[in-house]
Amino acid sequence: MEIIDSGLFHVYEGDLSGEKVERSCKLYRDAMGFYKSVDETLDPDTVMYEVMTVNGEKKEPGYLNWAISLLHPVRVNGECCMTRGHFHKNTECEEYYWCASGEGLLMMMDENGHDWCERVHKGSLHHINGHYAHRLINTGEEDLRVICCWNSNAGHDYKRVEENPFKHRIFRKRRGIVIEDA
Repeated sequence: MEIIDSGLFHVYEGDLSGEKVERSCKLYRDAMGFYKSVDETLDPDTVMYEVMTVNGEKKEPGYLNWAISLLHPVRVNGECCMTRGHFHKNTECEEYYWCASGEGLLMMMDENGHDWCERVHKGSLHHINGHYAHRLINTGEEDLRVICCWNSNAGHDYKRVEENPFKHRIFRKRRGIVIEDA
């Protein structure tokens, strides 16, 4: 019998590494439309968030994706850094988020447009129903690092969120976290 290395490594509170890891990076220039207003003082090449993913071998039931979402503590006119947000194309596919470091919010929205947030902090575990849109928001002063696991056949439906956006926005101001209507 041969013993081999898996070829993948997840550093606790660190990154994923290995040949199968796919990396994506969202710059401010690509994320401007997520925010309430454009911040002319923010460099368009500012890295807002990064995602490192190991995709399932097939996009069908029984295969899983594993990822780290890393949101930087960037503010856009006071609005907290956030991911684009999406529903799953296959609403039967659920997802789990586990926070490795940082603090923030997981904003979810049901199919009727009702949204709410769960606090995200080191060690918190979050179950995301397949019928809920979801986005991560970094409300802290350090990177927010969240580990994600979902079915490889879930897909991402960004268009539904664009057509029916989240109803609230999260800002960090001198007095702390402020929630505003969108």
